[in-house]
Amino acid sequence: MADIPFDKRDGFIWFNGDLVPWTDAKVHVLTHGLHYASCVFEGERVYGGEIFKLREHTERLFKSAEILGFEIPYSIEEIDDACRKAVAAQGIVDGYVRPVAWRGSEMMAVSAQKNKIHVAVASWEWPSYFDPELRFKGIRADIAQYRRPSPETAPCDSKAAGLYMICTVSKHAAEAKGYADALMMDYRGYVAEMTGANVFFVKDGVLHTPTPDCFLDGITRRTVIDLARKRGYEIVERHIKEEELGDFSECFITGTAVEVTAVAEIGPYTYTPSTITKTLMDDYSAEVQPKVSAA
Repeated sequence: MADIPFDKRDGFIWFNGDLVPWTDAKVHVLTHGLHYASCVFEGERVYGGEIFKLREHTERLFKSAEILGFEIPYSIEEIDDACRKAVAAQGIVDGYVRPVAWRGSEMMAVSAQKNKIHVAVASWEWPSYFDPELRFKGIRADIAQYRRPSPETAPCDSKAAGLYMICTVSKHAAEAKGYADALMMDYRGYVAEMTGANVFFVKDGVLHTPTPDCFLDGITRRTVIDLARKRGYEIVERHIKEEELGDFSECFITGTAVEVTAVAEIGPYTYTPSTITKTLMDDYSAEVQPKVSAA
């Protein structure tokens, strides 16, 4: 399945209110979202047939659309239901869900006030984002050339398609060098995030993580912070300078796709995954599994 192009797969996609055959879920080449990145999306995980924190993801989708200046023509409850229908139609037990909303093709210019807003939800099986053997051993990451932009220059609080252009470029550049990912700095030179995940560091038993003031405060990030606090770990959210990267003993990243994954290297800096990383990895795995109600 992993080798089949995404436009050639079988099954159904929820598209503008209906489940349609997978290969019929198409848009025109002159769609505004393709040319001008007027598109927002979510990435969600299915565990045991249930979508983890579905409502939080749907609410963020609507907030992202609002930030980009358009209104999703469905209610939050309807999109929640669409996500569940897409998962059920594909028979997904453990996998991924991708809701996406975009401006259509009524107008083709920077201004697109009259364009219809389209919404689709697809779901598919999801293998490990990185090599499974590296999840605790730790991935190797480069330091990206591009930086996360200032909130004054981009809608940083949205999960908007256009914000990921520099992520793709940075990840491709890292992979060309043999790395799995890249750490991005922000416009001020502080540590920001990986190309698709938030980052945490450990020093003397204390967790340090960048303040999310110009990039997404991830749903997985918040979940892991809550789990860490339940364990009694101290969490420090602050601006972290690049020259501090050598001061930490452990490093891990969080995200819907990567879950909790250890980091062994960032450029010239090395880390040894240990107790805190393993504990939070295990706690997160337990948290996402559907809870079985007592009889």
